[in-house]
Amino acid sequence: MLPDSQDAYGHVIIDHMQGKPTLEIIERDDRYIEISSGSKAYFAPFKDWPDYEKQAIKFVKGRVLDVGCGAGRVLLYLQEKGLECVGIDVSPLAIKASRERGAKDARVISITRIGPPLGKFDSILMFGNNFSLLGGKKRAEWVLEKYRRLANPGVQLIVTAIDPYATNDPDHLNYQKFNLRRSRMGGQIRLRIRYKKYQTPWLDHLLVSQPEMTAMLKGSGWKVTKFIPGSSGAYAAVIQREDEE
Repeated sequence: MLPDSQDAYGHVIIDHMQGKPTLEIIERDDRYIEISSGSKAYFAPFKDWPDYEKQAIKFVKGRVLDVGCGAGRVLLYLQEKGLECVGIDVSPLAIKASRERGAKDARVISITRIGPPLGKFDSILMFGNNFSLLGGKKRAEWVLEKYRRLANPGVQLIVTAIDPYATNDPDHLNYQKFNLRRSRMGGQIRLRIRYKKYQTPWLDHLLVSQPEMTAMLKGSGWKVTKFIPGSSGAYAAVIQREDEE
């Protein structure tokens, strides 16, 4: 659980709910700074979702775990469709917002602390580029094994991601080279979020190409069955357990 002083993301969400202007800053460990796409995206109704997310959500079935649920954008949509959903997020304020907006089951839990008390699931979601929460190869192996233990037969892991190499920006290209020199994946970004007086801890977020995602999953017990392309390097992937092909 993030202490209040580090819950910058949650404060952005709460302030947006209250009608206050927000400006969320993303700071990378090479001192590159940019403004996020905006808190409005965290509350977007289904009609405003990108097409690849609209297509990917069609694969959802049964009992659902929404990893990194934020303000409840996906969670609430699926609830309205009659699905039983559990949303988790490390941000206490994001979970507070989800509950206030009508989420029936939203819990403050880190991706690294998911386990049997959550129950079993038929669909595990990582929308909003939340595949990046896997952080890196070693952490990904650990979390994917945790997912296997939460899986009902026929489970599907449905994720969205961004290809870091789909850019011509020299700042991003140089950062990829910087990563490779320190034995990291090109799209393994170390960043923190800043808002007002709040800032999150430095964390790794993993952006991967489709071939990298396929390679990462080898030996994990999971396999991509479908890629759904978006724009500007964004895409969705439908992943299933290899022992259920």
